[in-house]
Amino acid sequence: MNRGKIAILVDSGTDVPREYKEKHHIYMAPLKIIYRDREYDDRHEITPQEVYARLEDEVPCTSLPDSGLVTGLFDQIAADGFDTVLVITISSRLSGTHNLLRVLSEDYQGLDFHFVDTRNIGIGAGLQAMLAAQLIGDGEDIAGVVAKLELSITNSRTYFCLDTLEYLIKGGRIGKVMAVVGQLLHIRPVISCNEEGVYVTVAKARGAAQAVEKAIALAVRQASSQMKFAIAVAHGSAVEKANAVMRTLKERIPNAAMFLMTDISPALSVHTGPGLIGIAVQSLPA
Repeated sequence: MNRGKIAILVDSGTDVPREYKEKHHIYMAPLKIIYRDREYDDRHEITPQEVYARLEDEVPCTSLPDSGLVTGLFDQIAADGFDTVLVITISSRLSGTHNLLRVLSEDYQGLDFHFVDTRNIGIGAGLQAMLAAQLIGDGEDIAGVVAKLELSITNSRTYFCLDTLEYLIKGGRIGKVMAVVGQLLHIRPVISCNEEGVYVTVAKARGAAQAVEKAIALAVRQASSQMKFAIAVAHGSAVEKANAVMRTLKERIPNAAMFLMTDISPALSVHTGPGLIGIAVQSLPA
């Protein structure tokens, strides 16, 4: 029995690697990928590669997790013997998932819920769930876990570089003027999430390769300001490029406590297209 112990619930946009979720028994609420013919549960029923393969024919929409499925996850957590749930989500300023889970929890009896808004997305959010699992495994109580996550979130950053602006344009997630200028001049933004969890452009470069170089430099600078940190590289069907970025990071900041590489979720790949590179620098408790 797990009475008195803490279950972790994430949404699929956090990109916690499948092996880690299974090892630490992390529960996941999948976002929805919506095509004309049917809907798919993110990660469960569709892969990033399947999304990329269909982008020429249709750019799907994304939506919040199914309410009934979320309630079913609550039931499963309770049935598995937990009485406390730590919900860790992507930024509430980028998705309504955080609010949905909070609202559903308010009507659920028998579980004590605690919420952490990572103010980040993708593996930048997922690293916080991984840290939470480590802290819980070390015996930290819920108050201590939440406090350490909030401190880490404040001092962590993720930098995204896109190979193409096409899908941000189609999804209406980039201004039309910036889109036109970017396409004509081959300008590529380096995108991050600010302290409020909103997308901001932190650098611009002429071409995708130069944007990645700027993202690496920003990551190295961010890491140098931390006593202890983890590094993750996420990619959108760009394994060779991600491997090259990882090699460079290991050369420039070899003292990271952890290096991790993973792919991005189908829900994120809808808006970014193939070729994305993300570099996360997570501040860790010293």
